[in-house]
Amino acid sequence: MNDKNIKELENTEFENVNETADNEEQLSLNDDRRVKVLSPTAMVVKRFFRNRLAVLGLIMLVSMFIFSFIGGLISPYGQDEQFYRYENQMKDYLGIVENYEFRYLSADGQKFDSVLQAKFQLAYQKKQTSFEYKNVTYDITEEGTDFYSVHSNGTMLAMAFKDIVNNDGAELTFTEKYEALKAYTAGQNAFTADGKNYTIDEAHEILLDGQKVGFISRLVISPVENGVVVSPELKVKLEEAIAAKVDEFTFTEPGGEEETYKLSYDAATYNWTVKKGKETYVYDAYTPPSKEHLLGTDKNGMDMLTRLMYGGRVSLIIGFIVVFIEVVIGVSLGGLAGYFGKWVDMLIMRIVDIFYCIPSMPLIIILGAAMDAMKVEPMTRMFYLMLILGFLGWPGITRLVRGQILSLREQEFMTATEACGIRVSRRIFKHLIPNVIPQLIVSATMSLGSTIIMEATLSFLGIGVKFPFASWGNIITDVNDAYVMTHYWFVWIPAGICLLIAVLGFNFVGDGLRDAFDPKMKR
Repeated sequence: MNDKNIKELENTEFENVNETADNEEQLSLNDDRRVKVLSPTAMVVKRFFRNRLAVLGLIMLVSMFIFSFIGGLISPYGQDEQFYRYENQMKDYLGIVENYEFRYLSADGQKFDSVLQAKFQLAYQKKQTSFEYKNVTYDITEEGTDFYSVHSNGTMLAMAFKDIVNNDGAELTFTEKYEALKAYTAGQNAFTADGKNYTIDEAHEILLDGQKVGFISRLVISPVENGVVVSPELKVKLEEAIAAKVDEFTFTEPGGEEETYKLSYDAATYNWTVKKGKETYVYDAYTPPSKEHLLGTDKNGMDMLTRLMYGGRVSLIIGFIVVFIEVVIGVSLGGLAGYFGKWVDMLIMRIVDIFYCIPSMPLIIILGAAMDAMKVEPMTRMFYLMLILGFLGWPGITRLVRGQILSLREQEFMTATEACGIRVSRRIFKHLIPNVIPQLIVSATMSLGSTIIMEATLSFLGIGVKFPFASWGNIITDVNDAYVMTHYWFVWIPAGICLLIAVLGFNFVGDGLRDAFDPKMKR
């Protein structure tokens, strides 16, 4: 082979080498073409965010946390801050009884007992002018409207009347009362008795030398409170209102302010109740939504929006603490039962069975009643509530952890840990428990929703969170009044909506986590 052929062969081999190098460079696995392998955590997160319901639940929970924990910080009101307003309240002021039956008054030195009174009543009903009793004739004389005198042998024994002569200071004699009623029923405004001249004014007051000594009325007016003096002008106005069957009227006392009076009649007792409007400083209760209070106020005059924020904070904190207590107890006992087995497993599982047999609701009600009797402080009561709920709720988590560890402890990695001489506590809490965490997270997330529902139920029954602390449950307590339920929707519907959003959010997130941790899921 000559030099020319050798040179051509070398050039051909060089070109083949360069072409092979170019091909290898094109087929190399650089960063752009490298197959991306996700970590287990990243795969779980990816599966979770592919689940639309799970993402919706996460959004719901985040919004509830922002509303409860951040909203309470920016709210201009405190959770127990009360608001007041002036209100014209109608309060019981007077009681009025109208006299429909005859009353009797015996003359000085005479006797007119119950038998004679009954005989007079029968004669009056039969429209007789006399009646007899024990061979004695008694004559009846009509002195005026519903006013009669009874005589025997020309001597006055008694008088029967429906209009009452009331004393005012000095005691009026029989003759003074008789002459006063005789003049009053005859429509006269003056009379003479015992040598004294009396007048009767428009208010039916009996005056002697311009001084009031009594008054005449068929109505007996009694103030509800001590020290209340009913003016003559008001008495006249009340009589006119009763005669005209007026339910409400306004009246201005001489030198006073205009007042509103309401009358209500009880036909069974022939009584009137008079209510008087009074300006009172009261709770700004059940105020409809406004600029100052976006969701109105509750029965204690507290801002409903602020109460909802702080109530969500309490409900969520109680839910997390209760679940934390359940997880700590459940993981510890479930880990021991699943790893050691034998008598340890038998003992712990029997304890679990005992706790499953405890009637939780009656026990909580009894403990709540005991705390009420001991007048436990609301804050201390809330701590007790969390401990009780957590202590009664751990058996389910214990069984879950035990079942998972029973299947995990026989696998190869646990055999390797035993061969390496790793101590028992480290095997359980460093190698077994972490493998149970996915199922544990799902169970805990589901338990959060049920715990919040339980707290709301207990607070609604009055044995949970107590005033002045707010929770979504005790806010809904106002719905036990049908009037509040139908007229003040802004008191309980927002709390119910918040409760619904929070519980649904936890359930959606729990379902999403369960699906994300399942490697068989294709979503």
